[in-house]
Amino acid sequence: MGAQEVRDGFAALYGAEPDGVWAAPGRVNLIGEHTDYNDGFVMPFALPHVTVAALARRTDGVLRLHSADVPGGPVELRVDALAPGSDKAWTAYPAGVVWALREAGHAVTGADVHLSSTVPSGAGLSSSAALEVVIASALNDLFSLGLEGWRLARLCQRAENVYVGAPTGIMDQTASACCEAGHALFLDTRDLSQRQIPFDLAAEGLRLLVVDTRVKHAHSDGEYGKRRAGCEKGAALLGVDALRDIPYDGLGSALARLGDEEEIRRLVRHVVTENERVERVVSLLESGTPRAIGPVLTEGHASLRDDFRISCPELDLAVESSLAAGALGARMTGGGFGGSAIVLTAQADVPAVTKAVEEAFTTAGFTPPRTFEAVPSAGAGRLS
Repeated sequence: MGAQEVRDGFAALYGAEPDGVWAAPGRVNLIGEHTDYNDGFVMPFALPHVTVAALARRTDGVLRLHSADVPGGPVELRVDALAPGSDKAWTAYPAGVVWALREAGHAVTGADVHLSSTVPSGAGLSSSAALEVVIASALNDLFSLGLEGWRLARLCQRAENVYVGAPTGIMDQTASACCEAGHALFLDTRDLSQRQIPFDLAAEGLRLLVVDTRVKHAHSDGEYGKRRAGCEKGAALLGVDALRDIPYDGLGSALARLGDEEEIRRLVRHVVTENERVERVVSLLESGTPRAIGPVLTEGHASLRDDFRISCPELDLAVESSLAAGALGARMTGGGFGGSAIVLTAQADVPAVTKAVEEAFTTAGFTPPRTFEAVPSAGAGRLS
């Protein structure tokens, strides 16, 4: 649904024109999975799939939320009554952003909201971050808060961590708020320093496909939290602030110090090697050799599957069948336990790779996947 449709929907719903229309994208993480809450490196880029929201400012403390994608009328809340854990529906995400802004001292006094999204939900493409960031961007403008993109991302992360109760890192919100078209975002999640890395695969005759397995996942489920707690335990046992502080060339000695803590050893090994993979991909892209990142992506999948243990049969099949059909590299992307895989392939091989994945899913008796091209797109902004 485009900006004009959302604007018209707002007017039909609330009987007045909105003050503006904003959009924020979902994201694909090229490399750097489960490193963000370990103070490590990530490399996402924004998708053309967006959440579009029309808003009008209110001054009476009322927050009205409506989505064209969810049955029912507007949900009405009081901004001074918002409290963490009080909402288990989709409205927790936008309400959490209002709560986080107010907790940070920003005088947000209410709004009418109507939105629609083309970001697939539960596909590991950050539909929740897109929802949070579009609301934060709109309120930042409507209430003249003057917050930079990275600050909005921090507040959105706090909304998801504390208000919603999902222990996610900072990557998704930063990608949605700060990515640039035609680039991947090299983000150091410790100091939030950013570097936009040119990522024009089409110029090299390449494509990056997203294979949505249609296996739903949810960050608020317990397995994500267990992995994060295990990483924190590993850092504590190794005497460092975060696993980011374990150098790649010191991994062997670090694992030896963990002794018989086999589960913790696996988590530590993934995070340390994944940080190194991010740095390798940055180097390869900056040197103009994007084809060479394919094997690095595949290495990352093996680590997520075997060490972090967050893959699933559908994700593994998407990776294996695409590689067998000639793809240059593939891996799961996102939090895991479902969602999507990404596949790097030559443009000429896109039909064969897509067909091979679809046929493999049919043979296995899985729900047919949805495959589309991922084009590095712009981050959040005002549309009208």
